[in-house]
Amino acid sequence: MFDLVSKSFNFSNPIIWVDLGISLLIFIAVSVLLFRHLKRKMMIAIYIVESTLVFASWFFSLNLLWSISLAIFIITTTAFMFINVAEFRPLFSNSLANIDPLGKKGTGKIYDRHALYLKIETAVKALSKSRTGAIMTFEKKVELTDVVKSGTMLNAPVSPELLMTIFYPGTRLHDGAVVIRRDMILAASVYYNPTTKPLTGKFGSRHRAAIGISEITDSVTVVVSEETGRISLAVAGELIPVNVDNFLRTFEDYMFEEEKTGK
Repeated sequence: MFDLVSKSFNFSNPIIWVDLGISLLIFIAVSVLLFRHLKRKMMIAIYIVESTLVFASWFFSLNLLWSISLAIFIITTTAFMFINVAEFRPLFSNSLANIDPLGKKGTGKIYDRHALYLKIETAVKALSKSRTGAIMTFEKKVELTDVVKSGTMLNAPVSPELLMTIFYPGTRLHDGAVVIRRDMILAASVYYNPTTKPLTGKFGSRHRAAIGISEITDSVTVVVSEETGRISLAVAGELIPVNVDNFLRTFEDYMFEEEKTGK
């Protein structure tokens, strides 16, 4: 076995060792990155197996196997990236994308979008689990300055604890919607004109209000049902049901669609 490795791998060539070291560092770095940011452990395991096969076939100079395994690795890695693009996006968007290009009122405020979305996910999951009714609207290009006049101005930083406190039954602000501008809770207890279009199924006042604001603005509104704890997104006059486990990815996708158009 040692003779086979010696023939296929020249231990006396320092370039080979450098090549091997760089390859291993890249492999380890990518593997750690995947484990930290992706939930699809099966796909990560496939990536590691394929990477090991490519490396082993190169190490032992099995040229045919190396060519085949490398081709399969490239194809599956490309597909892997496309399938998980929503989870990779924050890694590349947290720098330049965190700067609000509109610079409303000349602030040019910088904030971590992905960190904000994680806070929203924490609050939404807790509200869903406790079946606490909630409606949160995220302002986009169309400002909601006139809309929030019906509510109570807060101008407070977004936090899961504050959102859960606002919507806790019995508090003065739990009725109505919370409006979020960038990473700040602009106002609470805001009331919208409900949609007037006929809806199929049973929808409460929160859902109708969420659809109503989405019909006249480009906002994204999250609704948590008080009766069932189910989560929905109101976007462009439509109500989209969202599974609690997929909330973050779905929410980011809809927010990102808006960001691409100028936010």
